[in-house]
Amino acid sequence: MTNPSSSSLTIDYSDEVAAAKQRGAPIVALESTIITHGMPYPGNLDMARSVETIIREQGAVPATIAVIHGVLHIGLDGAELEALSTTQGAMKLSRADLAFAIAERRTGATTVAATMIAAARAGISVFATGGIGGVHRGAEQSFDISADLDELARTGVIVVCAGAKAILDIPKTLEVLESRGVPVVTYDSENFPAFWSRESGLKSPLMLNSPAAIASFQRTRELLGIEGGMLVANPVPEESEIPREEMEIYITRAIDNAASEGITGKAVTPYLLDNLFRLTDGRSLETNIALVENNARLAAEIAVALAMK
Repeated sequence: MTNPSSSSLTIDYSDEVAAAKQRGAPIVALESTIITHGMPYPGNLDMARSVETIIREQGAVPATIAVIHGVLHIGLDGAELEALSTTQGAMKLSRADLAFAIAERRTGATTVAATMIAAARAGISVFATGGIGGVHRGAEQSFDISADLDELARTGVIVVCAGAKAILDIPKTLEVLESRGVPVVTYDSENFPAFWSRESGLKSPLMLNSPAAIASFQRTRELLGIEGGMLVANPVPEESEIPREEMEIYITRAIDNAASEGITGKAVTPYLLDNLFRLTDGRSLETNIALVENNARLAAEIAVALAMK
């Protein structure tokens, strides 16, 4: 269902999402770069379908977000999801180029920052992803800091993830989030997770152990007029994790490989993820899928709790 939301912007809501919005049902936003840039076909399509199914099983409605031929889509039907999973050359969209893709009628997949913008525009308050971007290692020389952090400071969406990607400088990432006033809550653990690993070696700033408690925290922030998002870090299931000490060996090798090949900018993360897939004999991808599914489940539970007034 295509709805003009302003004089110049058209948003295409899938029939499922449009119906959910009309009846006030809980909705969970999903990014699309994990489909176009995160893993190859058909595994990417299987993962996307699995995540959407998990959200439905928890009583919420999934809304995968993407820009297709210049139209912002909030929710994709089966055919659109399959088409996106085989799309070559899709842009990787963040705050800087989301509007560019729409204006130039391009096709692009949304990162954390762009998904947050689109979700907030569509009135969706919970978003499930794998891991957020953050301060890259060596940022004191490269100044490479993800737009995800500033987006969390300004856009009022709860982002459920497995922590910051372990390829980043996690201590600096947490420092930036603290400076921006972004609450960082780890679900049911006092230890902040590191994506593939349940622990980063850092204590979590905050801890809550139920979706209802997270929803209550968010409602209280709203009552106080506190703007911006919330980061909910959800440790990967224990049976699926790769221990931090082991993972760090692979990450160091992958970063060295990227440096030797001159990989920079937006190409760094996809390069490192592909390198890690090969270095871990595919285990990193298996863990990635497990944590995304785990995050989708928790995000749906939070969305359901928020819908209970």
